[in-house]
Parts: sequence; structure tokens; C-alpha cells
Amino acid sequence: MRLFPFVCLVALLGLSACGSNSKDDEELLPDRPVEGLYNDAQDAMQEGDYAEAANLFNEVERQHPYSEWATRAQLMAAYAYYTEDSYDEAIVSLDRFIRLHPGYKDIDYAYYLMSLSYYDQISDVRRDQKMTENAMQSFDALLTRFPESRYARDARLKRDLTLDHLAGKEMEIGRYYQGQKKHNAAINRFRTVIREYDTTTHTPEALHRMVESYLALGLVEEATRVAAVLSYNYPGSVWYEDTFGLLDPVQRQRLVEANDKSVWSKALETLF
Repeated sequence: MRLFPFVCLVALLGLSACGSNSKDDEELLPDRPVEGLYNDAQDAMQEGDYAEAANLFNEVERQHPYSEWATRAQLMAAYAYYTEDSYDEAIVSLDRFIRLHPGYKDIDYAYYLMSLSYYDQISDVRRDQKMTENAMQSFDALLTRFPESRYARDARLKRDLTLDHLAGKEMEIGRYYQGQKKHNAAINRFRTVIREYDTTTHTPEALHRMVESYLALGLVEEATRVAAVLSYNYPGSVWYEDTFGLLDPVQRQRLVEANDKSVWSKALETLF
């Protein structure tokens, strides 16, 4: 999967040749012609020695800082770090590249690669979601600046998955509060899902859980209103079926009447 961005980048940069550094930071290589040094870095990439490749690409910049090759080498070093799963080094390199070369012809790739460096570190919803938030912000930056980029389609897909992950974290916390019988706190979490992540797969469950919590609090009117929103927006979902099963005969009748006569507004925004 990771070979595709590298192949594309090679083509885009018009190259002439088809973590951590492997050497101590203080050890400097002897000065060499830029073409040979760059090609050696390329060879290391092709052989899968990404640490050595990053080291050699960095040497290109150090030894030939004002050459055209240096700019290319900065981006390729970042890609080598990313491929080696040295995400911190990749992000630092890409942040520097974006600041130094905002008008570079392939700057959209730098934004995309930074987004992937965060995205690939997304952890289970039970853990801190800082990387998830960083990934979403990075994808947003790419899509805002370069909506027509060749990487935009994949960025949008991954951003949607990132949103789903953040919504999943809110759901997990909400369900925990429900288990602790802290229903007001749970409702607030489920509202966050509906308000901020309404396009995700978690919205029907969030509505169902709100009904559960309202009923637990004895707030029958609120529960029936939320059930009506769920019925209207997700009539065939298993969550609506489960919700319908929670209601008593009177509430069910009111729900049927609500669907027929629009007794309540069915828009998600009305829950806030």
C-alpha cells in the first residue's frame, strides 16, 4: 500500500534514478557530487533500507543546501521516515518542509504525508485520541488548501474514518456513564455525537442511547421525541427496532402519530 505514494512522488519530482538515522548524528559523510549522493539514497529506498535512505537524503541537503536536489531530498527524507514508521521524525521534517517551501509544486503531497503520519498512529478508542484529532486537522488543512489535489479523494475517505473514530470515543464514554447511571452526563456525550459527528455510523446508536437515558430519568416526553427523530432518519436500523421495543403502547402510538402528522420536528438539530 505504501509503495504507491512513493512511486507517484518519484514520478512527480522527475527524479533521474530509478526512525532514526543509521549513523551517529555527529558523524558527517565526506562531500560528494549531488547526483551520486542522491542516487545512492534512491537505491537505499529501493532496497528497503529506509533509515539509510533518510540519512543520505539529509546529506544531500547538508552538502548541497542551495541546489534543486536539496528541496527534493527534504521531502524524500520525510517519506523515508514515514515508511520506516518513524512518525515523529517524519512530522518534524514535513512541518519544516511546508514552512520553508509553501509554493513547492508538490506541496500538497507534503500535507498528505503529514496527515498519514498522524493517521497511522490512531489508537483504540479506549485510549487518548490526540493523534486522531491531529489527523483530522491535517486532512482538513489539505482539503481546504488543495481541494482538487490528486490526494484529496483518499484524504476525504480517511477524514471520514477519523470522524467515525472520534465519534466512537464519545460513544464509549457515554456508554460508560450509562453504566454508572450518570444519565445526564451520558446524554451530553450522545448529543455531541449527533451535533458534531452526525454523518458517522454512530448517530443511530447515539439516538437510541439518548432514549434509554431519558427513560431511565423518567423523561418520557423527551424520550418519545428523540425516538421520533430516530424513526424518521433511520427507520430501517436495528437501533430504531430496539428503541421501539423500549416504548410502552401509549408511546408507540404517539410515535406512529408523530410519523403520520409531524407532531414533532424530525430534524437532528431540534435535539439541541
